[in-house]
Amino acid sequence: MPPDETAPPVVSRRGLYIAGGTAAIIAVVIVVAGVTTRKIADAKLQEWTENQAVPVVAVGAPDMRGKTTTFSLPGRLEAYTQAQMYARVTGYVKEWKADIGTPVKAGDLLAEIDAPDLDQQIMQAKANLASAQANSVLSDMTLTRGQSLIKTYAISQQDLDQRAADASNKKGLVDAAQANLDRLRVLEQYKRIVAPFDGLVTARTTDIGALINAGAGGGPPLFVVSETSKLRVYVNVPQSYVPSIPVGTKAQIAVPEYPGRTFPAAVEASAQAVDIASGTTRMQLVVDNTRNALMTGDFTTVTFDLAHPEIAINVPASALIFNQSGLHVAIVGRDGRISLKPVTISRDLGNEVEIGSGIVADDRVVVNPPDGIADGDKVRVAGAPGLPGEPETAEAK
Repeated sequence: MPPDETAPPVVSRRGLYIAGGTAAIIAVVIVVAGVTTRKIADAKLQEWTENQAVPVVAVGAPDMRGKTTTFSLPGRLEAYTQAQMYARVTGYVKEWKADIGTPVKAGDLLAEIDAPDLDQQIMQAKANLASAQANSVLSDMTLTRGQSLIKTYAISQQDLDQRAADASNKKGLVDAAQANLDRLRVLEQYKRIVAPFDGLVTARTTDIGALINAGAGGGPPLFVVSETSKLRVYVNVPQSYVPSIPVGTKAQIAVPEYPGRTFPAAVEASAQAVDIASGTTRMQLVVDNTRNALMTGDFTTVTFDLAHPEIAINVPASALIFNQSGLHVAIVGRDGRISLKPVTISRDLGNEVEIGSGIVADDRVVVNPPDGIADGDKVRVAGAPGLPGEPETAEAK
């Protein structure tokens, strides 16, 4: 009987063994490859984590150029010369000739005072002088007559001496009366209040008919005359800046009424003393005002151009480190480790500081040191070759 052609083929047992072994080998290879890849990724991740633990810092060399700096302080404008005019005689204002803002010359009449009491005192002084002179003449005549009579022994020597003393006394009374009259005539000149120098009338506090008391009397002056062709500017300079602003230092002043405009000035004098309360030194500047653009009493901002060295060591202000041991700057050595160097500041330039001592020109200064950085810490410089990137993990693959 012929074989059944529809029966399934007989599979060889040996072939099954070979297929199973091959599949097992492939599975082992896949597992080993996965484990190896995982270990490599873990190693890279660990290396990246360790590298991230080392801080990355930005460094820069110190700027060696001397920087021009400005320093501004508030000030007050005052007249270079100012006179407060008070009356020397008591009376009433008869008239005034100059109002505020009036330019005057030396000797110009500002006001005239009517002083009837003084006029009467002068008349009385004249009468007293005339009486004293008449008495003196009579005493002289009596003395002369006595000197002729003493030769004939008509009077005694004592009588002659008394006549001489009386004549001398009368002469003294004449001198006293004359001096009193001269004094009153000098006071009479003060009935005219005149300008003491060329300037500007900056204040007038009286009017016609006003009662005037002799002397200041605690009241305001009748007139204030100010020389405004040049003005004084007073500023209080902090003690630390005084050596940088010697006499002759140039400055610019600005006033609110002229925005954007400045006026040249120069330091003329220094008090050479520190005020205990404020810790400042008073300095005086002079500014030309021949065009009368500036006003006395005006508030002003004074800006000094401070002198600077040709070569200086400047670092960013952010590079400074303050700790319990003082002021330091972090320097990155060739071995990539931090060295904290103590420094002193010569000048504060705002965003930068001028270093007086502690570092040199070829030091690599950490621009923004991280918190807690210490001497000997290992760091890496930003932008240097070999900075690690983000590792690729097995999952990323």
